[in-house]
Amino acid sequence: MNRATLLESLAQQPAFDVAIIGGGATGLGVALDAALRGFSVVLLESHDFAGGTSSRSTKLLHGGVRYLAQGNVALVREALAERATVLRLAPHLAQPLPFVMPSYGWWQTPFYGVGLKLYDLMAGQAGLGHTDFLTARQTQLALPGVRAQGLHGGVRYWDGQFDDARLALALARTAEAAGAVMLNYAEVTALSPVKGASSALSVLTVNDRLRGQSHDIRARCVINATGVWVDHVRALAATCAQRPVPQRMVSPSQGVHVVVDRDFMPADHALLIPKTRDGRVLFAVPWLGKLILGTTDTPRADLPREPNAFDEELAFILTEAGRVLSRPVQHDDIRSVWVGLRPLVAPPETAGGGTKTLSREHTIVVDADGLVTVTGGKWTTYRAMAEDVLARCFDAGLLPRRQGGLSEHHRLFGAPGDGQPVTALSVPPGLHVYGTEQAAVAACPGHDRALGLGLTEGMVRYAVRHEHAHTVEDVLARRWRALFLDARTAASMAPAVAEILTQEGETNPGEEAFIRLCGHYLPSGLAPSVW
Repeated sequence: MNRATLLESLAQQPAFDVAIIGGGATGLGVALDAALRGFSVVLLESHDFAGGTSSRSTKLLHGGVRYLAQGNVALVREALAERATVLRLAPHLAQPLPFVMPSYGWWQTPFYGVGLKLYDLMAGQAGLGHTDFLTARQTQLALPGVRAQGLHGGVRYWDGQFDDARLALALARTAEAAGAVMLNYAEVTALSPVKGASSALSVLTVNDRLRGQSHDIRARCVINATGVWVDHVRALAATCAQRPVPQRMVSPSQGVHVVVDRDFMPADHALLIPKTRDGRVLFAVPWLGKLILGTTDTPRADLPREPNAFDEELAFILTEAGRVLSRPVQHDDIRSVWVGLRPLVAPPETAGGGTKTLSREHTIVVDADGLVTVTGGKWTTYRAMAEDVLARCFDAGLLPRRQGGLSEHHRLFGAPGDGQPVTALSVPPGLHVYGTEQAAVAACPGHDRALGLGLTEGMVRYAVRHEHAHTVEDVLARRWRALFLDARTAASMAPAVAEILTQEGETNPGEEAFIRLCGHYLPSGLAPSVW
C-alpha cells in the first residue's frame, strides 16, 4: 500500500487504541511495546524517525558513571540492566565497549577505580567485563595516541556502544512487523477531544508533509513523546481544548560532538576523562571508523531543529582533548560536528539555571484532557520508559490493562541469532549494519556501485523501498551515517543519491537542502562558501 492510500485508509478507521506523537527513541519504544501487547497503534513523526535528539547521542549505552558519582543509584541500576537488554536484542547494532580512564595524578587510579569497581558490582550478572587497574605502559597500549607525559596508569571498565539512528529504525520496523502503523513526515497540526463521545476519544489532524494533504485520525489514547518539543504539543492540545496552556516541563541542554579521523587515537578502547576543568565528562569514542570527541552540557533557551555548536563549546572540546592526546586536534581536522538537545526536566524555579544538576530521569504527566506526555530519560532506558508510559495509561483508565514484558525478549529487526558472529561498531560501516537483511540489501539493483563511505546504490534503493527513506538527508544522515562521519564527503555524495531517489519515485529528494545542511555540520570557516 502506498503512502497516500495508507493515510486515506487510516482516516476511515473508527479509532486506534494508541496514537503516539514523536518518532524518537521514546515514541518508538512505546509503539513497539503497545503493539506487542495487541493494541492498535499509529505513530506520527513530523520529520524523520530519530531526526532530532535520538540520532545525535554520544552513541553509548551506559549506566551512567557520573550519575553514580551524584548518588543516583536507582537510575544507574536500572540503566545497567537495560544496557544488557539492548545488547541482547540488537547485537548487530549494540555491543560492549571497553573504556580506559588514564590517570595523570597518583591518586586518580585508586580513587576512580573504587567507584568503577562499585559500577561493576551494581551490574551483577548484567556486567560486561571486569574493571582492571592498568600500568602506564598498559594504558598506552590500550589507548595509542594518549599523552605519555605524566601518565601514571589507568583504569579499564566496560560499557556499551550502539548506532542510534539505525537502532531507531530497527525499532520502527519491529513495531511495524507487530502491526503498528509507522509514519514519518506526518505532522500533527491539531489535537482535539471528541465532544459527546461515550469514552475518551481524540481527533488528530495530520499533515502529510510529503504531499501537502491533511487527514484526521482518531485515537483513544494519545501519547506525546516529542522529546524537547513536548511543551509545544501540550500547548497545542490545550489550545484546541480551550483550556489554559500548562507550564513548560523541559529545560533543554545541548551536547556537542566532534568527529575526527581515527589516527588521533587508533584504538579499540574508548577514553574517559571523568572530570574536566569545569567538572564535565569528556569521551573519545571509536565509532564506524572515526573518533567521536565530546560532549558538552550547555543550557539553551531556544529549540532549533538544527542547533549550532557554540564557538566556546568547540574550543572546550578541542582544548580538553589536547590535554590527553599526544597530537592536538585543530579546527581543520574536524570532519563533522553534531549537536543533540537533551530534554532535561526541571521545576519552573530551576529552569533558568545550569543543566548538569537537572534530572536525567524521565517524567510522565497526564493532562486534564487525557494527553499523556513523557520526556527526559536516555536511549539506554527506552524500553523501561515505554513500560512506564503504558503503566501510567492503564492507571489513568485510558487503556485496558494488558500484560507486558514481551519487549524484554523480542529481538529487534535484523538481529542475528545467538552465537552468530557480528562485526564491531568501531570499523567503517558496511553490510553488517543490516544484520540478517544483508542478503536482501545485496539483491537490490546497483549493489556493486559504490557511492562513497561504504554506501552503494543498492543500499539507497533498499532504504527507499523498505526503510521509509524519502530524502537525501534520510539516506545520508540516518540510514547511512555519512553526514555524521564526514560532512564534506556526504555533500559530494548527495547528487548521486538524489538521482537514485528520483528513480525510486521520490519527487522531492532535497539535494540542495542537504548540501546546505552539510555546511551546518562543520565549524564556521570550514564549509565552502557555496554551501
